[in-house]
Amino acid sequence: MGRVYNFSAGPAVLPEEVLKEAQADMLDYKGCGMSVMEMSHRSAMFDNIIKEAEKDFRELVGVPDNYKVLFLQGGGSLQFAQIPMNLMKNRVADYIVTGNWAKKALAEAEIYGDAKAVASSADKNFTYIPDCSDLPIRENADYVYICENNTIYGTEYKKLPNTKGKLLVADVSSNFLSRPIDVEKYGLFFGGVQKNVGPAGMVITVIREDLVTDDVLPGTPTMMKYKTQADKDSLYNTPNCWCIYICGLVFKWLKNMGGLEEMNKRNEKKAALLYDYLDQSKLFKGTVRKEDRSLMNVPFVTGDKDMDAKFVAEAKAAGLENLKGHRTVGGMRASIYNAMPYAGVQKLVEFMDKFEKENS
Repeated sequence: MGRVYNFSAGPAVLPEEVLKEAQADMLDYKGCGMSVMEMSHRSAMFDNIIKEAEKDFRELVGVPDNYKVLFLQGGGSLQFAQIPMNLMKNRVADYIVTGNWAKKALAEAEIYGDAKAVASSADKNFTYIPDCSDLPIRENADYVYICENNTIYGTEYKKLPNTKGKLLVADVSSNFLSRPIDVEKYGLFFGGVQKNVGPAGMVITVIREDLVTDDVLPGTPTMMKYKTQADKDSLYNTPNCWCIYICGLVFKWLKNMGGLEEMNKRNEKKAALLYDYLDQSKLFKGTVRKEDRSLMNVPFVTGDKDMDAKFVAEAKAAGLENLKGHRTVGGMRASIYNAMPYAGVQKLVEFMDKFEKENS
């Protein structure tokens, strides 16, 4: 069987060029006689891999020198706890809840202090981003937390919230490296790499240096202190060596493609193709308010569960994989990350058009 078009929300599609390079290096990385999966994380060869990956990431994103870049295990879900453990000095934090992941992050923070939802879009099943221009941010809040792109519900912040001078903390997992960002607007942001950057099993956390301290909540495990990881350049313990290597290849691929500005143009073009079709379709309907639509995750429905199931099954047979929507939304979801080619979205739209004509 040849390669399919993989619309999975994560673990997700990777650039074919990256997979081929990893395949070529699998048994013998650069003539060393072993795979990256076999080499010591303390070796000079791996030290070069991780340092080059960080250098390329910093160049891609424009990370200033006063921010640390950490390659951590535990994924985004562990960050839900690690953030309050390290940053909730006053034991107060304000959360904007726009989907399941922000909801879970809030629930985790409530274990450690007074965490509160100051805005939410739960009233309409997270189909929009609430107005964040004048939120009731508390004066003693340690930070304001957002999930910048909502994988399940297909919404994305087009403008960062007004935090009224408070630290902004963001989960950027599903729009990670899809567009340029201004790093200095954040105190900390993190992304689980399995959606748009690499294989599952790692999170990249970018944190301002002044926030990396020993002043953490009592009982915080050594491994959960950002300072522990920052002081050892992400090598306090054995890191996810293979994942760091693949992410490093993806960073180089992104640089060769023209960087994040070019990726943003490509992503806008892909999303426009799919959304334009949805807007004129009589069978399929997008579920998100237009101004809040994600460029990465596109949920849509027919309004008939049996028809949705038929579409997913026939799409799979046509080489369009993982289009079933999340159970909380139903219908379908197409995740069109950086590595999804324009041709993949074209094929999806062509199939949707054919399906609509055959079933109307």
